[in-house]
Amino acid sequence: MRTVNEQIKRADLTSSLGAGILGGGIALLLSQFLLAYAVPILLLGLLTHTWGMYHKHRLQSDAAAARIRWVEWAYWACWIGLAGLALFILSRGL
Repeated sequence: MRTVNEQIKRADLTSSLGAGILGGGIALLLSQFLLAYAVPILLLGLLTHTWGMYHKHRLQSDAAAARIRWVEWAYWACWIGLAGLALFILSRGL
């Protein structure tokens, strides 16, 4: 049986994923209008997500319940993904 903390984390992850997919769909619908703002929007999202991820991890690292293995894996997988995204942006020449 999953603990309430695990269920909250799963719901949080599902909500974030849905928000990301929704944002992607909106961007695709408005791509011709947003093209000039693509890089600034991407960088803003990257910085905002990075700060939120860091802050949440820092808060949870103090709590005993935060020592769930998949949460740590997801945290580091996000950092690897963000690093890859940053390299992609830099390789495209901003």
